[in-house]
Amino acid sequence: MTESIIFPIATDVTPRPAHSELRRAAEGLEASFLAEMLRSAGLGEQTNSFSGSTGEAQFASFQREALAQEIVRKGGLGLAALIAASLQERGHGE
Repeated sequence: MTESIIFPIATDVTPRPAHSELRRAAEGLEASFLAEMLRSAGLGEQTNSFSGSTGEAQFASFQREALAQEIVRKGGLGLAALIAASLQERGHGE
């Protein structure tokens, strides 16, 4: 029996206005954080007789990065908004 992994994602998928550089940087940081969390969770690792090659590890990282970027694009965990707001409050960016 296989188990499904469910990722909680914000349901707000309305198009956002053009992002500032600060917001894009905050989203990049959130995506990097998510990719590392997915790596720690073992996403992309396989344990069977056809796994274990060097190329597999490299392509698994591409998969994790793409998935993390898509999660952020769909609303993410909300870290990008918090980071951008905090930096803007301190006078960085716009």
